[in-house]
Amino acid sequence: MFGFLKEKFSGLKNTVSNTAKTLVDNVLSNVDSTEEQYSEFTLDDIEDTLISADLGVGYSAELVDKLRSQKNSKPSELKQFLKNEFKQVLSDAGNTELNYKDGGVNIYFITGVNGAGKTTLIAKLAYKFKQEGKKVLIAAGDTFRAAAEEQLNIWSVRAGADIVRRDKADPASVVYEAIQKAKTENYDVILVDTAGRLQNKFNLMEELKKIKTVIDKQAPESLRESILVLDANTGQNGLQQAKIFGECVNLTCCALTKLDGSAKGAIILAIAKEMKIPVKLIGVGEKMEDLKPFNADDFINALFN
Repeated sequence: MFGFLKEKFSGLKNTVSNTAKTLVDNVLSNVDSTEEQYSEFTLDDIEDTLISADLGVGYSAELVDKLRSQKNSKPSELKQFLKNEFKQVLSDAGNTELNYKDGGVNIYFITGVNGAGKTTLIAKLAYKFKQEGKKVLIAAGDTFRAAAEEQLNIWSVRAGADIVRRDKADPASVVYEAIQKAKTENYDVILVDTAGRLQNKFNLMEELKKIKTVIDKQAPESLRESILVLDANTGQNGLQQAKIFGECVNLTCCALTKLDGSAKGAIILAIAKEMKIPVKLIGVGEKMEDLKPFNADDFINALFN
């Protein structure tokens, strides 16, 4: 058992190694640990490095102001200070376990911009639930991109899930049909795909609101999560996306794709701080098994150890 846990931690450490370098190693390199107190020059360097690591301007300034105000704070304690602060932010954002209830339909409303990795995340999530013995239905709500529907169809076959799709149909009507099918045929899970065309923000937001209304009316107790899918490489743009989607959908969590190899994983902390929503899933590779539950303690330890 210990060997498995060690291997698991080693894998996560490799996944976040680039983020650890930009967020932790680069910050600590600004500090002379033999000094008794921080100079203003050092504090400015720390702030600039945190910002460049995609932690966000406001959060970076807040951390440095806290260091500045703590008269007994020493440069040698910076690593532990950051570790404690990051742990607290992730804790304040909420529970990182994906919500699920036995004995009925569980709906997962999945949003995000095109190209963020929504389709493959849905497939991996379908596969995860299928491996747990659940009956899974995918609602192909991105109806105006034929390629998106076709790709989702291919992935659903690989995952062993069923799909409801209607080319060019009203997305809300597809979701309505999926809910009726799930109720009649006793599905455990509905994964709702949605469009992500930010170039026409108003239309997209209205479309998402309409889908949400259908879910609220047809299965008011079944919505488990509203998940925003973010590409880990987008950095601070991910925070802007979270704000936009949060305007019309009550986001409950994020899923971060392509975390493996990304140097911008600090966006997990920025979103937790700014939006008060947790990351619950991380994508760490191309395989079906490469969608992992996010564990805040493991993430922090992998960054700092």
